[in-house]
Amino acid sequence: MERYTINGIFLGTGTSQGVPVIGCNCAVCHSQDARDKRLRTAFFLDVNGVHFVIDAGCDFRQQMLTNNITSLDAILITHEHKDHLAGLDDIRPFNFMKHEPLPIFAEQRVVEAIKREYSYVFKEHPYPGAPMMNVQEITEEAFSYKGITIQPLRVNHMTLPIFGYRIGQFAYITDASFIPETTMKLLEGVDILVINALRFREHYSHFNVSQAIEVIQKIKPRQAYLTHCSHDIGFYEKTSKTLPPDIFLAYDNLQIHCL
Repeated sequence: MERYTINGIFLGTGTSQGVPVIGCNCAVCHSQDARDKRLRTAFFLDVNGVHFVIDAGCDFRQQMLTNNITSLDAILITHEHKDHLAGLDDIRPFNFMKHEPLPIFAEQRVVEAIKREYSYVFKEHPYPGAPMMNVQEITEEAFSYKGITIQPLRVNHMTLPIFGYRIGQFAYITDASFIPETTMKLLEGVDILVINALRFREHYSHFNVSQAIEVIQKIKPRQAYLTHCSHDIGFYEKTSKTLPPDIFLAYDNLQIHCL
């Protein structure tokens, strides 16, 4: 695939409940280390000056403000669960700045969910100030946006088929519990891989740490980062020391670079 200059920011690295979890008294949820506080999983990409966000969950507004993101060209949605698209109403400031709808790419089932959950956006006469979404259906085939080639990556979230994405030498997968061989081939040659690792114990719909590491070791990226982590992942400082070389525990607002 093409190579791009890519700068990325982990906007959120937590699971659907975030960390700390409401009402939880565990030590991780009460940690004073900022790296142990995790918003819902999302990622920002600057690819040759074109700005993408992967997923817009419940914390989208806070993530944009925290990272001073004032320019956004498109959103790539992995799947329809609320922790991945519940923040789409907050695209409105980008609409107001650009005076145009924001492109949102998703597969057919997810497009239908967006139109259902944000029905007020798609009415014939939406109310003034409603977010403007240019929702575009994608398939498993690679597509191009503003000169950037984007390869959807089919993975399974338990029995739900969802998308990860590869752009150039960077790949992003979240909420996966299974990656088919066809997708493994599409991941060959990536420099940086981001992949979900919920906790150390096995889970029915997410990779745990050992499963994520097994996938990483098959793909052999130059670097890999674990995301979509629950409080059960433990303290960032302690858990990081247990990981193999060139595999890192991601944390909110961590920046990465890929040339």
